Amino acid sequence: MRCHTGLLLVTLLAAVPAMADIALLEKGEREAVVEKIGELLTVNYIFPDRAALAKAKTASALAAGDYDEMADPAAFAKRLTTDLQTITHDKHVEVLVVSANGQPAHGPKLPPSNAGFTRIDRLKGNIGYIKILGFTGFAPFKSAADQAMADLANTEALIIDLRQSGGGSAASQIYFCSFFFDPRTSVHLDDFIRRKPGTQEFTTEEWWTQAVTTPYLRKPVYLLTSKHVFSAGEAFVYDLKVQKRVKVFGETTRGGANPGGWMRINPRLSIFIPTGRAENPVTKTNWDGTGVTPDVPMDASQAFRAAVLDMLGKRDDAAAAAIKSNLATQSDVDPFVEANLLKIRTTPLPGGAEAVRRNLDELARGAPNYDLMSPDAANAIRAQLPTLQADLSKLGAIKTVTFNGISPFDSLDVYDVTLANGVVQSGIFVTPDGKIANVWVHPAVVPMPAAH
Repeated sequence: MRCHTGLLLVTLLAAVPAMADIALLEKGEREAVVEKIGELLTVNYIFPDRAALAKAKTASALAAGDYDEMADPAAFAKRLTTDLQTITHDKHVEVLVVSANGQPAHGPKLPPSNAGFTRIDRLKGNIGYIKILGFTGFAPFKSAADQAMADLANTEALIIDLRQSGGGSAASQIYFCSFFFDPRTSVHLDDFIRRKPGTQEFTTEEWWTQAVTTPYLRKPVYLLTSKHVFSAGEAFVYDLKVQKRVKVFGETTRGGANPGGWMRINPRLSIFIPTGRAENPVTKTNWDGTGVTPDVPMDASQAFRAAVLDMLGKRDDAAAAAIKSNLATQSDVDPFVEANLLKIRTTPLPGGAEAVRRNLDELARGAPNYDLMSPDAANAIRAQLPTLQADLSKLGAIKTVTFNGISPFDSLDVYDVTLANGVVQSGIFVTPDGKIANVWVHPAVVPMPAAH
C-alpha cells in the first residue's frame, strides 16, 4: 500500500466530471499533457534544475514520437512516470489516471482502520502491538493515536508494525513520535526545506515533538519495516532511529523523502510533485533514494518473531518460555494476541451534516468561512476555490445530505449530497469546537436512472 499524499495530506480534491468510459488519448491531448507537466514541474518542484531536465526529457520524447502509440491513459501515465523518475531520481514523482471520483486510481482496497491504525493488540507477555498503514490528517489521527496509546499504556514493551505503511501527514507522523519522548522537553525531529512556487527561494519549516497525555517512556519500542515502507512511514522510522529511541527490525525502506501533493494535469490525469525535501537536524540529510536501514536487517516476514525474541532477552520465566516455544513455529502476530483493542467508529461526528451543507453552499458562492476550518483545510480550499466554485455553482441548490459511512483509511464522515443538478460526495472531519479539520469533495458515482 502506498499513500499518494507524500508527507503531507491533500485535504481536498476538486470535483471533476465523472467518466463513464475511458476514452483513448489523441495526439493533441498527449501534447497538452506533456506541456502541462513541464509547466507544473518548473513552477513547483523542489529541485528547479531537475525540473528543467525532466521537462526537456519529456518534450524530447514527445517530439521523437516515443509517445505516439500511447493511446491508453494508464500506459501513458506509467511511461511518463518512468521518464520523469529516470531524470529526477525521485520516487515521489508520479503520474496517475484520475478515477471517476476525482482521485488517483491506484492500489488495493484498504482494510477498515481508525485513521490508519488497523490493529491495536495486547499480546502475551504484556506486549503492545500496533499496525499502521499510514499517517492520515492530523485531527482524526490524533484522536486515534491518543486512544491507541492510552489502551497500551500499561504494557511492558511496544511493537509498531510499519511493514505496509505509506505516507501521509507530517504533523501526524511527528505527533506519533512525540509519545516516545519526555513531554517536558520538546525535541527537534525534522525540518522541511520548501520552495516558494515559481522562484529560486526556499523556506525552512521546523518540526518538534508535542506534549501528549500518555507518553510511553523508559520502555523498549520496536519498529518493523519492509521494502514497501514509504514517505511519512519512513520519516517515522528515521526520526526515531536517529534519536536512538527505537530498535528497528526488517528490511531497508523504499527511499522517498520529498513532501508534496497531487496537482491536476487535466480532468483525467494528475501528477504528484514534491515541493519540499526533508532534512534531519542531527544528520543534516535524509533517506531519499537510499531508504532507512534497520538495526537488525532480515526478511520482513521474520521481523515480528525476531523483535519479540530480542524483547524477551534472557528472561527464563514460564510466560517467556511459552512465548519462545511458540515463536519456534510461528512468525505471525495472531497466535500471540490476548486482546484486540482497536476501536473503529461507525457513527457520524456531531455537526457533520450541517458542516457539509454549509461548506458546499459557501464554496458555490465563492465565500468560504475560513475561520471555521483548520489551517490545512483552509489552505487547500484557497488553492482550489476557483475550480470548486465553478463546478459547484453549476449544480444548484442542495436538496439532501445523507450520511454514507466512515471512509476506511482517513476516518472521515462521508456524506452523499443531492443538489438540483447533480450529486457529489464529501468526506469531512469536524472537531468538537465545530471546525472543519479535514475535507474532500468529489463527484459521487451513482447508478443512472432507468429510461422511461
